[in-house]
Amino acid sequence: MRKQFFCPRWGSEYLSWEDFFGRARDEGYDGVEAGISREMERGELDRIWNLAEQRGLLLLPQHYDTVDADPGRHFAAYCEWLERMEDYPAVKINSQTGRDIFGPETNKALMEVASQFSEVTGIAVVHETHRHKFSFAAHITKEYLEEMPELKITLDASHWVCVAESFLEDQAAAMELSIERTEHIHARVGYPEGPQVMDPRAPEWQPALQHHLRWWDAVVARHRKEGAASVTITPEFGPYPYLAELPYSRLPITDQWEVNAWMMRLLKERYK
Repeated sequence: MRKQFFCPRWGSEYLSWEDFFGRARDEGYDGVEAGISREMERGELDRIWNLAEQRGLLLLPQHYDTVDADPGRHFAAYCEWLERMEDYPAVKINSQTGRDIFGPETNKALMEVASQFSEVTGIAVVHETHRHKFSFAAHITKEYLEEMPELKITLDASHWVCVAESFLEDQAAAMELSIERTEHIHARVGYPEGPQVMDPRAPEWQPALQHHLRWWDAVVARHRKEGAASVTITPEFGPYPYLAELPYSRLPITDQWEVNAWMMRLLKERYK
């Protein structure tokens, strides 16, 4: 089973696309996960996909910026985004879907239109566990997973740890079901008071890291057992304000790129 690692574009927007793709390739990533905003012109999308192909990198687009609180406008914007993706090859699409303020029927309608997109294009859409979205908490996501057997997720448990103010010790059933339905991993480490530890390499954050490693181990083991061709992982430690800065000087307390590269190397070794 191949382990495919994706470099997050988030936090590296200061680099040109050319430099970003080159640096990701040189670091040893298999591809990049890039947020595709609804404002990007087709010409820019064509250039992004062409550059990735030229450098031998896979592309995993991320949907993130449909946030309208009006259900009708939100649905229309989401459909428009998916339609724009129909012409672009992708390993899969990671979607931050819906809103925490929407009722189940509205959120399920969005996931159903994503399923229809997958049927037409053959590109899987996996729905990221994320605050502010339908999947903002483990116990809420469990209800959707139970009602929608076809629903697949990107597991970013760091958000759930933050929302629940715990390492989800009392939500084992929700985590087990989520692991069974995970098709992409966001390898960021959260803690009960925040979605991102200061530095996962530091000894004081090893207990938090170990909790997340156990969840990721279970996902990888499940994929192996099922005979999956590959498992996809994006180390996704983010920039400020996820990454803390020192007061006044606003100097970052660690290097985002280096932390993500460290996480990739750790998991490559762990799952080889």
